[in-house]
Amino acid sequence: MSKAPAKKNDAVDLLDADHVAVKKLFAEFRKLNEAGAPEEERKALADRICMELSVHAEIEEQIFYPAVRAAINDDELLNEAEVEHASAKELIDQISGMSAEEELFDAKVIVLGEYIDHHVDEERNEMFVKVRKSDLDLKGMVEELKTLKEELMANYEASA
Repeated sequence: MSKAPAKKNDAVDLLDADHVAVKKLFAEFRKLNEAGAPEEERKALADRICMELSVHAEIEEQIFYPAVRAAINDDELLNEAEVEHASAKELIDQISGMSAEEELFDAKVIVLGEYIDHHVDEERNEMFVKVRKSDLDLKGMVEELKTLKEELMANYEASA
């Protein structure tokens, strides 16, 4: 049995904690969908997923990706990540504008989860590995990421 990697309490750990949290939310959504849960319950969970993903994408795009682009010199990897974010945002916008009784609502949330799984796998197995080998100050970035995340979450909650 292999040991989990030691937590370094840095930017990668913070972002990966978001990945784990949203993966759990998608699993919960699948269970609600399979159980035929009420529309209001599925819509509320889908809205939470969309908010969490939107905030996560924003902190990556504003802070993490620009620093990573400069540190690892792999434009192709960063370009793919940005395109994946754009595709996810399109689905998030569609889901946010739908009601849960619409025909494709559940399918769109489930497909978004599949997109995110793919994106997370690439970040974990490629980007995060390269970033950890770089000289990027991942510990120094944590507070900036946390501050922006808290600000964005507060803005989402205030507008809800």
